[in-house]
Amino acid sequence: MKIIVLDNVAEEIYRLRELKQEVMMKNAARERIRQRIEEMTKFSKEQPHLLKEYNDLLVRRLIEKITIHERQLTIEFKSGIKVKRKI
Repeated sequence: MKIIVLDNVAEEIYRLRELKQEVMMKNAARERIRQRIEEMTKFSKEQPHLLKEYNDLLVRRLIEKITIHERQLTIEFKSGIKVKRKI
């Protein structure tokens, strides 16, 4: 009887450790996104509000990639946000 109880306790400990690890990884990912948004906000405040010409530095700091489809663009920002625009 004691062996079964100990096995159950051990299984629960392993399960809780795995759950803790998952939560810690999610929190770290969330923190990276928060920091990136903070960096982007700071950078955008330093830029002129009205852009009159293409700004390569701005594009490289904010955009991860642009995917061109037949009828739309998908713009993926470094923060993870995706925006779709019809063309």
